[in-house]
Amino acid sequence: MTTANAYPVTQTIRTIGILGGGQLGMMLAQAALPLGYQCVFLEDNANCPASLYGKVFSSEQLDEFIAAADVFTLEFENTPTATVEQLANLSKSGSKQGMFPPPLALDIAQDRLKEKGMFNELDIATVPFMAVNSEAELKQACDELGLPIVLKTSRGGYDGKGQFVIKEDSDIKTAWHELKDAVSGKGSLTPTPAPLIAEGFINFSREVSIIAVRAQNGQVRCYDLVENHHHHGILAKTRAPAVGTSHLFQQATEAISTVMNHLGYVGVMALELFVSKDARGNDYLLANEIAPRVHNSGHWSIEGAITSQFENHIRAVVNLPLGDTDNVHPAIMLNVLGQYPDIRAVLNIDGAHYHSYHKAEREDRKIAHITLMPNDVADLEPALAKLVAVLPNKVGLDKKLAPTMSDKQALVSVPEQSTNAETERTLENTKSDVKGSQKDALAEALLKTDKAEK
Repeated sequence: MTTANAYPVTQTIRTIGILGGGQLGMMLAQAALPLGYQCVFLEDNANCPASLYGKVFSSEQLDEFIAAADVFTLEFENTPTATVEQLANLSKSGSKQGMFPPPLALDIAQDRLKEKGMFNELDIATVPFMAVNSEAELKQACDELGLPIVLKTSRGGYDGKGQFVIKEDSDIKTAWHELKDAVSGKGSLTPTPAPLIAEGFINFSREVSIIAVRAQNGQVRCYDLVENHHHHGILAKTRAPAVGTSHLFQQATEAISTVMNHLGYVGVMALELFVSKDARGNDYLLANEIAPRVHNSGHWSIEGAITSQFENHIRAVVNLPLGDTDNVHPAIMLNVLGQYPDIRAVLNIDGAHYHSYHKAEREDRKIAHITLMPNDVADLEPALAKLVAVLPNKVGLDKKLAPTMSDKQALVSVPEQSTNAETERTLENTKSDVKGSQKDALAEALLKTDKAEK
């Protein structure tokens, strides 16, 4: 078999190098193939989901990975920034076509203080927060922000680790004792010394996210706002579009466009947001975090949008015109966690689209997702009930939500970074990202891709 004539003579990019080989990398490769592009992956798990679609290089084969690709992107934000900077510098020298997103976006996303500082610099509202470098500063933060607060590592931490809820003054000493090692870079929370971050509590009615794509020429296209619900800190359900959020769409699009333009971003980004109310009872948005990659809350777009988030990311990376982001039909996306359902039972539901990640079963592991898109919008909720009934792990959706999320005003903190804003996330089980530093860190990060919001 020959591929000598597989590409137009004007096409200088043939292979896309993706940092990470999880399901996001797999779905990026699926989107790249119809456009005429191959993908290779930097991933220490040789049997990762993306291995079905291209060659996988380990972190010890970084040079070979670089040689195999023309342009680079990533599927998880735990990648060491030094690796991303190395790839970005190759484009400056003219030997490669680029690294998208840029290193700055990764640097910001990996540090909660930098991230919230960026939001505030750009006049994007967030929960109140303060940096904490000592027990004395923690006491000051408790006084100024008011209890309760959440104390977190500004870098690192995952699956609820690296955080402490301070409800009363007697908790201050315990919280400092548990998290102080992160300030000096000791212990297992993070190898990078960094201040802690204290976050105030807020009232919010629901959690939403917006996904956008930015081209190399600066054009930005946004998808609809979606509403996210979590189970044990993991995204369980996304509804697209989010009902009753049209009045918030402009605020959301302005916020994510401002961030992307500020960072010189190229590719798909998600912005997680909280819907709160001002003193007059009017809805407004608070920014929680960015995800500099394709995002779990955008999986519905494969069937539900004119151009999926995955295809648009590929288009941006290889400098093709962006595709239309309009929603073609309301949809509900559910994550399959831990155990596979009977695929026959799933596909017996009208409008069900099944996406397996080809992963081994493991408790709370994302192993597939299902998008419901029945022809009649009135059938969405009945289809959801049928689907929940056949899922081994019902991700809490078999329990009646009372009060409804649109009415609930729960007093909770903005959940911590990574990805992944989502509903009914408790303070004890919010997830976040794991960090590292160059070669050893690259290997560590690649081994921990399942802990990323993917």
